[in-house]
Amino acid sequence: QVQLVESGGGSVQSGGSLRLFCAASGYTGSRSCMAWFRQAPGKEREGVASIDSDGNPVYLDSVKGRFTISQDNAKNTVYLQMNNLTPEDTAMYYCAKSTYDYCSGDLREYNYWGQGTQVTVSS
Repeated sequence: QVQLVESGGGSVQSGGSLRLFCAASGYTGSRSCMAWFRQAPGKEREGVASIDSDGNPVYLDSVKGRFTISQDNAKNTVYLQMNNLTPEDTAMYYCAKSTYDYCSGDLREYNYWGQGTQVTVSS
């Protein structure tokens, strides 16, 4: 049973930083794309950052230069370092594992999801 468990969310002021963690367990075999999505109240879930099996990252335009996705394969953990946060970054953040080794923004290609961790940024 594949499990993804997020942590690291919280409340910060605008300009602050948070580091999110996604601990994965219960699967073997080749690596696949891992991604962070977020969903704010009343809005659709959107991809924030992803990292493919070769370690290549892709970012949502609005977070480029502020967020960094990374992974530690030995620990089966994916990280999202978020700097210079703004109130527009407020959302529930979800970690997801893709069916494929490449990354896309299609939510249907992600077959495992964590329970989410809340990020709240105040002005």
